[in-house]
Amino acid sequence: MDLTKDDLTMTFAVDNSPDQVFAAIANVRAWWGKGIEGSTDKIGDEFTYRHKDLHLSKQRLEEAIPGKKLVWLVTDANLSFTADTGEWKGTQLRFDIGRSGGQTELRFTHVGLNPKRECFEACSKGWAYYVGESLRALLLTGTGRPDPRAIHHG
Repeated sequence: MDLTKDDLTMTFAVDNSPDQVFAAIANVRAWWGKGIEGSTDKIGDEFTYRHKDLHLSKQRLEEAIPGKKLVWLVTDANLSFTADTGEWKGTQLRFDIGRSGGQTELRFTHVGLNPKRECFEACSKGWAYYVGESLRALLLTGTGRPDPRAIHHG
């Protein structure tokens, strides 16, 4: 999937090392959702995030380069608030890490999530919270703000 200028992107810089940023991103339960199901550690691992009956998505770890990049492919999705409930399916969650001006810069891109998608506005707000606030808080304070309502259905 190709990046376009319309894909949702957000960037921030922190004083943490690239390896610390990579480790924080990989710890998805600490910033995205406590009740995430599945493995998140190795290439090919899949995990499921579920928020109430509104959002269900399954991600597979496609690429992991310590200190540089993490990429998850969304292999399945069910967004109950959109006409096309599978809008996320086939999109990518991409985290690029680099050094800039003595800090570590994190660039998050949801490849395939663009203004043409019905969920763009709501999902943009969601990512602003999970990446821009929760993940950033995890890096700055050691404690993220993951979704406490991300539920595990055994």
